[in-house]
Amino acid sequence: MNSAIVETINVTREVAWLPWAVSYFFLIGLSYGAFLLSLPGIVFRRPNWEGISRLALLGALVCGLTAPVALLADLHQPGRFWHFYAYFTPSSWMSWGAFFIPVYLGGLVLYAWLAFRPLLADHARSGGRLAGLAGVLAYGGHECRRALVGAAVVAFVGSALVALYTGVEVMVIRARPLWYTPLLPVQFFITAVAGAVGLTLLFNRFGPRNDPSAVGRLAKVLAVTQVVALGVGALWLALGLSGLSPVHAEALTQVAPAANWRLSAAWAAGATVLTLALAWWRPGSGLLIGLLALHSAWMMRWTIFIGGQEVPKTGAGYYSYSLPLGPEGLMGIVGTAGLWVFLLILITTLLPLDRLAGPIRQGA
Repeated sequence: MNSAIVETINVTREVAWLPWAVSYFFLIGLSYGAFLLSLPGIVFRRPNWEGISRLALLGALVCGLTAPVALLADLHQPGRFWHFYAYFTPSSWMSWGAFFIPVYLGGLVLYAWLAFRPLLADHARSGGRLAGLAGVLAYGGHECRRALVGAAVVAFVGSALVALYTGVEVMVIRARPLWYTPLLPVQFFITAVAGAVGLTLLFNRFGPRNDPSAVGRLAKVLAVTQVVALGVGALWLALGLSGLSPVHAEALTQVAPAANWRLSAAWAAGATVLTLALAWWRPGSGLLIGLLALHSAWMMRWTIFIGGQEVPKTGAGYYSYSLPLGPEGLMGIVGTAGLWVFLLILITTLLPLDRLAGPIRQGA
């Protein structure tokens, strides 16, 4: 009787978190980062920050409204989102996130409406496209300072909770040493703020005013984020090389032999150093440093989520992932970007970039 011996070397598993998840974490990070940038000029009324803060608030609103769509798509069956509310699980950060997101988005939308009411009234008085709708949305256009601050507080609490849960829900996965580190939420937050600065720089660059002083102030903020990001990365590497943290050492052991991981690490470090150098010594290059900041924010999330799932929990070698062209891959990313562009066009039709970046006319 012939007998055969079958040896299982490794089992390839499909990634569970798809590019939809990367888009969500990228956009929600940009949103709460941009919201924080809106506070100096709108809430604290710091001189020369008004235009920057309104442009940042535009970014927070567009990204915040787009992000949940990507999150719903990543559920594979979007209709089951209500399960998070019907079957609340206190031990799950994802379950808590279903409650944190509405708090943040509700506060953000109310805060943005209260902040933009005078501009909407200004648009309604001057005529132009959708002036009638702008007048209705302005609801008189009067500034209500107390309500504005109250909405900002709600949005701030929501943003802090969202920033916490989006980092911790990945960090708590013990089976992946690359993720199981308290440095991950910190790096998520820093790159989110950096990406938000980059987005605001792009809005300023392509707006009619292109304020050089705004570029200088944003470049200083961006430089600080890059220094912190390099510090966090260096700390992670030191913990792994020294062996002081067994989890970091195991994560480094898993990824160090792979050429693509070494290339990604070198690319990330190089892009961060380049962004820091340009932001510090050539702050006038707003377009370039803005694109670099957005690139770093996206790359960090793609590498952590998609690349992290290529590292097997058990077995030898690495899982292979190729970006599909359909809705669970490239078309999903393009579709999310298309929704973002649509919302941006819609909002900037009501609130043109020149009004956002410029002063509010008297009587608004």
